[in-house]
Amino acid sequence: MNYSASAEMNAFVRVAERGSFAAAANDLGLTPSALSKLVTRIEDRLGVRLLTRTTRKLALTAEGELFVARSREILASIEAAEAEVTAASERPRGHLRVSVGTAVAKQILAQALPVFLDRYPDVTVELHVSDRQIDLVAEQVDIALRSGPLGDSTLVARKVAEATRVICASPLYLEKHGAPGVPADLLRHNCLTLPGPAWAQWPFHTHEGINRLAVAGNLTSDNADLLLDMAVAGLGIARLADFMVARAMRQGALVPLLTDSHVPESFPIHALTVAGRHRAPRIRAFIDFFAELFDRTA
Repeated sequence: MNYSASAEMNAFVRVAERGSFAAAANDLGLTPSALSKLVTRIEDRLGVRLLTRTTRKLALTAEGELFVARSREILASIEAAEAEVTAASERPRGHLRVSVGTAVAKQILAQALPVFLDRYPDVTVELHVSDRQIDLVAEQVDIALRSGPLGDSTLVARKVAEATRVICASPLYLEKHGAPGVPADLLRHNCLTLPGPAWAQWPFHTHEGINRLAVAGNLTSDNADLLLDMAVAGLGIARLADFMVARAMRQGALVPLLTDSHVPESFPIHALTVAGRHRAPRIRAFIDFFAELFDRTA
């Protein structure tokens, strides 16, 4: 079987990323033996050893590290060139793998995905909902939507939204316990928080600057959606992202509290893609759609 240079590079990069012929072969639709022979042909042609093979794992040689790095650059340039040439006329199509946090998935995408899929009928979406950080390359994800500041990365990041935090409670809770008039009143209220000391330190403007008040309550959860549901049910006061509570506030299920003194602490939401792929029509269409969607729901 003959392979183009770019196909060989793609196959070798996949082997290096997956760390085994079996996993890479499964991704590429090949047999492990065929993939091993392909890599051997590349090594024979180049006259260098790219991989060190053992019974347990594969390891890149120094030459292999260099070849992987250059191959990634070349493959990204090829995809970028193809995307730029076709983007103006090509209708978005193909399979789209998206990783998204639970809050954005439930509060934003659950209502919006039918609209996206109706707008782009030639696109299929595979949605992975998780709050863990992922490796887009290893897990073959096209787009990851993530909240908060970004660390160092070779990924392409586009800021698609700016969110803030809101302190809120349900009318049911406030009818029973009263509304806090000043931040210190929160000390006698049941506050629902995420785990960790930082999430129980709510910031407020004071004459001395910004001070953080340590709040407490009878429920802590690592799932912000659960805290939202509990706040709507009247269990206590929560501090959550504005996009999470927007619909409940419009419906009167939650009301904002201490808006004059609370520090909302804005934070970004980014769409992350692998370098060279962000111009692909289906990827660009989804990111543009999400940015427009967030503008409408903000």
